Parts: sequence; structure tokens; C-alpha cells
Amino acid sequence: MNILIMGAAGSGKGTMSKKIVELYDVPHISTGNMFRDAMRAETPLGLQAKKYIDKGLLVPDDITIAMIQERLNQPDCQKGYLLDGYPRTLVQAVAFEDIAKKIGKPVQIVLNLSVELDALIHRVIDRRMCENCKAIFNLEYLPPKVENTCDYCGSTLVHRSDDTLDQLVVRLKEHVFLTKPVLDYYGYKGLVKYVDATKNIDLVWLDVKAALEKVQ
Repeated sequence: MNILIMGAAGSGKGTMSKKIVELYDVPHISTGNMFRDAMRAETPLGLQAKKYIDKGLLVPDDITIAMIQERLNQPDCQKGYLLDGYPRTLVQAVAFEDIAKKIGKPVQIVLNLSVELDALIHRVIDRRMCENCKAIFNLEYLPPKVENTCDYCGSTLVHRSDDTLDQLVVRLKEHVFLTKPVLDYYGYKGLVKYVDATKNIDLVWLDVKAALEKVQ
């Protein structure tokens, strides 16, 4: 199954992605996590990405496209992939179509998670992420059992540098401006499925699962 999952910051892409991976046994490829790992390791790519991410801006297309192409050529993508947060621009979408053709894995469905602004604010500001396994928690509606500690691996939870109200506003503006053409691009191909992500997590998952089963 070759899946793209899209949505604004805090829309629940991480939560739904985890469930999709468990069901379909495909790798969850998040450009955000890849860049954060590179930033933590202080690689040349990570240092370049940090300049943009800390300002709430998107990493330039040429860096992102090169990273995705390298990732999809790895053995664990033989069964398919779940791309989270990519492509975010029309340039990336067109470039990715060429990449997908080369590896014989064209996009089968684009899931777009929609959430109202008020809900996004609380989801983002109260979000915490595990440094190790990337599990996502929320202090309001999905808190860890032990403060600042991951329920799954026991590692420390962190508040990402871009999970602030100011950065959310910047990211939402860029998301709307850049992502609409991408959704239009895939919509013209009949691949987009819109999902109301303001509902309870379990209900959102039922909608996502139903959409994937129709494709399969």
C-alpha cells in the first residue's frame, strides 16, 4: 500500500500513521522526524534544516526531495510506504511522481486530515514527543502515565521547538499557501480522501481505515 497522509500541524498525522503502520506493515516516513534526527546528530543536512525549522519554515525542496528519494530506495519500502508531511509543495509533488514511477510504487491514496484552528492550538501547544521512539502524547487529552516519560520505551518526552503558538501561525499560513496546490494536484487524479480529524481518535481511525480498505 502506497499512502500519503497530509494535514496541518496537530491534525493527528502521527497518531493515525502509527495505526496504519501496525495494520499494513509499511514504513512510516516522516520528513519531520528525519530532519529532527539529523539536527540531533548535527549532520550538515541537519544544520541546514534547523535554520528553517526553528523559524517554523519549511525545509527547501531540493534538500527534502533528495532525502525522500534516498529513503524510498531502502529495503523496508518493498511493501509500500506511508509518507507523512510530504509532498508539501507542488514542486515536491511533481518530483515525487517521477520518483514513484522509477521505483514502481505510485501513490494509491492521499489522506487529508482536517481540523479547526481552535482545536489545533491546544493539540500543538500541549504536544510532547518521545526522543527515542517518536511516540506522541498530549498533556490535555493523551497524557503520559508518568510525567515527561514515554509510556512505551521510558525515554524522556520533549516539547519541540516549533510547537508554540507563534510557530503554529507561521506553519499554518505556509501550509494553506503551499499545500492547497498539492491537494488540487492529487484531487485531479482522484486520489484525495478528506477525513474529519476533529472527532475522537477512535472515530477518526475508523474513517481512515474504511478509506484504505476501499483502495486495497
